[in-house]
Amino acid sequence: MNRMIKYYFIILIFFLSSCKIKSTQSANEDLEIQKIIAIFFEKYKANNTSEAIDFLFDSNSNINKSQIQNLKDKLSSAGLLAGKFNGYEQITTQKASPSLIYYSFLVKHDIQPIRFNFMFYKPKDKWEIYKFKFDDQVDKELEESGKVYFLK
Repeated sequence: MNRMIKYYFIILIFFLSSCKIKSTQSANEDLEIQKIIAIFFEKYKANNTSEAIDFLFDSNSNINKSQIQNLKDKLSSAGLLAGKFNGYEQITTQKASPSLIYYSFLVKHDIQPIRFNFMFYKPKDKWEIYKFKFDDQVDKELEESGKVYFLK
C-alpha cells in the first residue's frame, strides 16, 4: 500500500512539472508576440505607419513588396481619416494551436475606432506575422450582434 502511494505521488509530481514547463513556454511565446505588437503600436503612434508595417513584416520574407506598399498606403489614409491616435485595447486572442495565434485590437482614434487583426505563425522556431488586417467595421458588427434575431 505504501509503495502504491509513492508511485502515485511520483506520477503526480511528473505531471505537474510537465504542465509547468508547457505553461511557461506558452507564456514566453505570448510575451514574444506581445512585444512585437507593442513595438508596432509605438511606431504607429509616432505617425510612422510605413515603419510600423516594415517592422511587422520584417519577420516574413514571403510577403510581396507591392502588397506591403499597398497596405502602408491604405493604413496611412485610414489613420488620417480616423483622427489622432489615442491608444489601443485588446479585443480578443484566439489560439488555433501552439503555432498559430490570432490577436484583435480596438485602435482608438479621435473620430472613429479601427480594428487591427494580427495572425502570427511559428513554422519553426521564430514567430512571424502571417496576416495583418484592419477595418472600421467593429461598430457595425457590435450593432448587428445586438439585434433581436441574434438573441433567440
